[in-house]
Amino acid sequence: MRVGYVRVSTAEQNPARQVELMKSLGVEKVFLDKISGKNTDRPQFNEMLSFLREGDTLYVESFSRLSRSTRDLLGTVSVLSGRGVQLVSDKEKVDTNTPQGRFMLTVFAALSELERENILERQREGIEIAKAEGKYKGRKPIAVTDRFLGAARSWQEGSLPLKDAIEQSGLSESTFFRKCKQQGIRRVGV
Repeated sequence: MRVGYVRVSTAEQNPARQVELMKSLGVEKVFLDKISGKNTDRPQFNEMLSFLREGDTLYVESFSRLSRSTRDLLGTVSVLSGRGVQLVSDKEKVDTNTPQGRFMLTVFAALSELERENILERQREGIEIAKAEGKYKGRKPIAVTDRFLGAARSWQEGSLPLKDAIEQSGLSESTFFRKCKQQGIRRVGV
């Protein structure tokens, strides 16, 4: 069976170009993720791996759609070859059924990982420059609201269970406790 995997990094990006490519390649089933390729913790990616069977061929637009990490990409290829699944990348014109294809896969995976690391480095550099210029202040602190104070004080007095106090405060558990500590609110006798 011809199976396709399509991935874009964010929900805002449009996968139409990759979907059209899958149609032109005669792909019968497509799995689509809208999530970063920095690791393999992707719902449709994992479903696709479970779906593939011996004799299937997996088509991707490029290896970067499968992974941005050399280790993850090579691990995925290992899983696929162990199951007897062929991998074809349209952009790189690589077919893992050949020794040359497996070699080129290793080279392209390393380049893809390098590209991702360069993007992250440029992002860090940009943030440092913005901080130095006073343009980047980081995330704004969460304000202490009357809603939080009411819920925290009710919890402190013992009239409201912790779970309900956290829910009523509208904060996450860790933020609730951090704000309680900052305000000197703690449950007496606990």
